[in-house]
Amino acid sequence: MKRRQLLGYAGAGLATAFVSTLGSNFQADAQSSGLSVQWLGHTSFLFTGGGARILVNPFRTIGCTARYRPPKVTADLVLISSQLLDEGAVDGLPGNPKLVYEPGVYDFKGIKFQGISIAHDRKNGRQFGMNTAWKWTQGGVNILHLGGAAAPISIEQKILMGRPDVLLVPVGGSDKAYNAQEAKQAIEVLNPKLVIPTHYRTQAADPAACDIAPLDEFLTLMQGVTVRRSNSDSINISSGNLPETSTVQVLSYKF
Repeated sequence: MKRRQLLGYAGAGLATAFVSTLGSNFQADAQSSGLSVQWLGHTSFLFTGGGARILVNPFRTIGCTARYRPPKVTADLVLISSQLLDEGAVDGLPGNPKLVYEPGVYDFKGIKFQGISIAHDRKNGRQFGMNTAWKWTQGGVNILHLGGAAAPISIEQKILMGRPDVLLVPVGGSDKAYNAQEAKQAIEVLNPKLVIPTHYRTQAADPAACDIAPLDEFLTLMQGVTVRRSNSDSINISSGNLPETSTVQVLSYKF
């Protein structure tokens, strides 16, 4: 897979530009211990650790995300899985974060990001195009964010994805992302240590314009797997406090 040196500026649409900034200590800190993961709603998360703030999948507040707050948080780097409005709304983000939006391998001041292409529908991408799953290591923790994956994980994709410490996986279904059963199958393939479910129906949804299922359908299927519920939208993770066997971590959005 081609190694890329180019990324885009979120404040300038999808133009590409050379990456030249982050703190000078980024490379030294990139593998340091400790990672904060904050759920911003739907498939959007802010990852803080290793000297960087990384925002994944900012959305527009419409449909299933209608009553979430816009995830306009300060970040150094923005990763999006597609240019759909529920995971690729980069306009209006504060500052001048860098944007990565295409599959490939990227070097960014000592940290490597890999975007892995997987269909965004069950028609080999003919309906909603391709989704980019993002894999990287931050704060000593291996992360895999599947975005809006809807297709089974192939052998080739599994090799690229490896075994993540933390897997963020869509569970609510619709035509463009895994339903509960498909999410369970992806978890069985990847065997992550910690699973954070995403892309499910909450009270943020516009009832007339949201076709995804609630979280309970997924949790019911995961009987026999440890489920931890937090009353916070954030969790602190380090390589030393990860479970040995797959555990589901549910975060709570603060409406």
